[in-house]
Amino acid sequence: MIAVLTGDIIHSQQADTEVWITRLKHLLANWGSAPRAWEIYRGDEFQFRCNINDAFWHFLAIKSLIKSQENLDVRIAIGIGEENFSSEKITESNGTAYVHSGRLLDDLKSNGHTVAIKTANDSVNRDLNILLKWSSKDFDNWTMATAEIIHEMIMNSENTQESLAKKFAISQSSVSQRLKRANYELIVETNQYFKKKISEL
Repeated sequence: MIAVLTGDIIHSQQADTEVWITRLKHLLANWGSAPRAWEIYRGDEFQFRCNINDAFWHFLAIKSLIKSQENLDVRIAIGIGEENFSSEKITESNGTAYVHSGRLLDDLKSNGHTVAIKTANDSVNRDLNILLKWSSKDFDNWTMATAEIIHEMIMNSENTQESLAKKFAISQSSVSQRLKRANYELIVETNQYFKKKISEL
């Protein structure tokens, strides 16, 4: 089983494409090579394949990266299933993970939500989608400053508050406040729960 994240950038026309697309390419390149593992297509859509245990954390890394840029947000559909055909280009690969992810993104565009998951297990889908709806109320309202700090923590959990304070040229107490406001500890717990539910598949 694999996870496929299919997404699109919200309000992409209102931002400098070169900035967000360069940063997104750099992020995805940390996790695999294009176009086999990921691809950006149709201007502001992308698809990315990863290990099922990493799906939620990678979703958060992308979400926080995009939210750290003014006026931008992202919609992401997480599909979990099989890969029956692996092509040189991810957009030509096939299997239930791809079908779940692609169809789910269409649903997200029509229902106004920014993240959802689809697996072959209805019970897991129900539990995780309720969790994602609740947590999205937080994620969707991240300020640029909150998103930046969450992104740094997701990309390197070894980051200390001191190192983040230096990086952002703010006080350590400001770092602490931002992490608290973002419910970072709860995000880490949510990731653990996500992995546990996925292991039931």
